Amino acid sequence: MATSSPSLLGLDALFDNPLFAGGVGLASLGAAAAFARKGALAAIGAARRRLLINVEISKQDAAYPWILAWLSQPRESPGFIASRLTRIHNLSVTTTTATTSSSRVPGASGPTQAHFLLQPGYGRHLVKFGSAYVAVKRERHSTANMNTGEPHEVVQLTTLWAHRHAFEDIFREAHRLAAEANEGKTLVYSARGIEWTLLGDPRKKRPLGSVILDEGVKESIVADVKDFLSRQQWYVERGIPYRRGYLLFGPPGGGKSSFIQALAGDLDFAVAMINLSEMGMTDDKLAYLLTKLPRRSLLLLEDADAAFVNRRQRDSDGYSGSSVTFSGLLNALDGVAAGEERIAFLTTNHIESLDPALIRPGRVDMMIRIGEASRHQAGLMWDRFYGDVDTDGSGRQQFLLRLDDLGLFGRSRGGEPSGRHVSTAAIQGLFLYNKDDMHGAIAKADALLSRPPKTAPA
Repeated sequence: MATSSPSLLGLDALFDNPLFAGGVGLASLGAAAAFARKGALAAIGAARRRLLINVEISKQDAAYPWILAWLSQPRESPGFIASRLTRIHNLSVTTTTATTSSSRVPGASGPTQAHFLLQPGYGRHLVKFGSAYVAVKRERHSTANMNTGEPHEVVQLTTLWAHRHAFEDIFREAHRLAAEANEGKTLVYSARGIEWTLLGDPRKKRPLGSVILDEGVKESIVADVKDFLSRQQWYVERGIPYRRGYLLFGPPGGGKSSFIQALAGDLDFAVAMINLSEMGMTDDKLAYLLTKLPRRSLLLLEDADAAFVNRRQRDSDGYSGSSVTFSGLLNALDGVAAGEERIAFLTTNHIESLDPALIRPGRVDMMIRIGEASRHQAGLMWDRFYGDVDTDGSGRQQFLLRLDDLGLFGRSRGGEPSGRHVSTAAIQGLFLYNKDDMHGAIAKADALLSRPPKTAPA
């Protein structure tokens, strides 16, 4: 009888072994499960790419706080299941405080009021917008901004491809909410590193009429700015850079910065502020910041004379010192890298320190002195504070005569030079101290006299 020859490798014997056959079977099932899982993940990824759409908003983007504020709005989701799916369980808080005036002691500070804004915290959330469900993922990265040290953050919105148009409505509504929150307020930006950041909370718009300058000064600046804003096409057609520069000079307390803030509010502009005397404000940083100005903002360059302290030339390694140089300021204002669509205000208390190269047309188109208070200004300020009680103007006349007696308008009653002046800030301080007592303001006008410096006893 013929016998079958044994397998070359003895595989038959191995497969006849129930333990080995079971192990091979389990391994095959594991491999099949792994391939199936990989295939399922690939299919899910493909379906996700085909069926879902993502939008990522970085913290550096202007829309980032708008989206967080929009997510913080209360919304109702009809239906038992929808209302529970869209609950936000992880929240973060932003606290702002404000000190109110005391009702018991005039002029004293009252209790501090706190306002708490709850926002979606880090993690995943689900919200419903119209008929679309939107998955929200807010996360903080391990990397940080090298200039500010703040960690990078992003918010990612995900919805079905069929509902992709909901993103346009979401951003539109978020922008509307932000505009409503800032309505009647002026945004003030400050240079932080090489970025523009909001300086505190938006401030209530200051009425342009509350800033009292000498006769005709305010009106001439406002008329020139509005004429410039209405003539963009005129500049383009003639190949002229569309930018305008103003230099406000004069002693402290005249109202230079107050006027710029009020003008921004009147035009519905923001204020972008750079202090040229700040340490670390270099030529390159200044040039970069001016190319990234926030839209619809007035550029305010304070202490323009500070740039004339550093006339150092660049070293071979490109270093020009720790502050803005004279040439760096000139190049930033109208050099090759200078931006367009810009209204710049420069302020200085020392006009004599400025170089003629700075104040030529193209860099500075208007120079306006905002100096000590004139009789005209003092009268208008009196009317603004006490006009409702001084109906016949007698108090106003007494106050102006008192300032004449003190020689605070540059001349004495007899017409001789007095050498004395007073700032509008000092007059306002006197009126604020005597809010409800116009006779007290007249009686205490002597306080406006400059106090001579104290000398040490011999």
